[in-house]
Amino acid sequence: MSLTQKVFKNGEEIIREGDIGKSFFLLTEGKAGVYSNYEKNNPFRIAVIEPGEYFGEMAILEAYPRSASVIAMGNVHVIEIPADEMNLFFEENPEQVLELITHLGNRITAMTDDYNESQKLLKEAHASDTDTKSDSFFSKIKKHISIYQSNKNALSEPSADALRADTSVSGDTDSFQKGAVIYKEGEPGDCMFLLRNGSVGLYTDYGSADELKSASLSAVSVFGEDGLTTSDPRNLTAVAEADNTKVEIIYKEDLDEIVASSPAKVNLILRCLSYRLRRLNIDFLKNCKEITETYNK
Repeated sequence: MSLTQKVFKNGEEIIREGDIGKSFFLLTEGKAGVYSNYEKNNPFRIAVIEPGEYFGEMAILEAYPRSASVIAMGNVHVIEIPADEMNLFFEENPEQVLELITHLGNRITAMTDDYNESQKLLKEAHASDTDTKSDSFFSKIKKHISIYQSNKNALSEPSADALRADTSVSGDTDSFQKGAVIYKEGEPGDCMFLLRNGSVGLYTDYGSADELKSASLSAVSVFGEDGLTTSDPRNLTAVAEADNTKVEIIYKEDLDEIVASSPAKVNLILRCLSYRLRRLNIDFLKNCKEITETYNK
């Protein structure tokens, strides 16, 4: 396949929020800012994209409108990959599957941290007997108020129907009963998991007084991707929350074979990660909304 290389000058729009995505991008040189409400009077910069990172993939994986605008910061070089050539791109560049899983996994980790922070602040706001409009409380939550004000039109629920319906991709599974720990926070990891049946909860500080639930997953979902993408210990504990919870275990050395023999499974894994990231983002924005409303009472 022939990839299209493009150059954008400082301030040029690479992706526009709300557009229907027909391609995704790999940034090869320069930096780009990710903004919500870029064309309005209150733009909010969500992130900065660095060389070697993908962007625009979520709109392709989920057939969803672009969730943000991407703007060149200085001269920016990108490779554009059309949606209908994604499988061929991965077939010719199998190592890039792990790169994209790593990219999505890093974003999930960052969003999980933000979500957990918002959970703690929300708990503090509801439990506080003092004036929630104090300067010290506002200093803690002002980021969340700004995020909500800039993203309050982005609270539409993502649909998981396509993931639940995709039963065409098979694989061997291990079974867990309700309450079984699949892996523990702090342990080393060398695999990720594809949830085929049942449900799984992801926790920080599981079993302690500070226990916090970061996500509830149902089939079909991917979790534990940090076991493939980093040598760091697991940052969450995964617990089966229904009897006969079935998961497929995927090791890094399995990926090349999956790319070669089952492009549909590659697509499913990437769609699951993309959906989980979008779900986390929506839940985080809901917390930001509630924090804002609590402060403004």
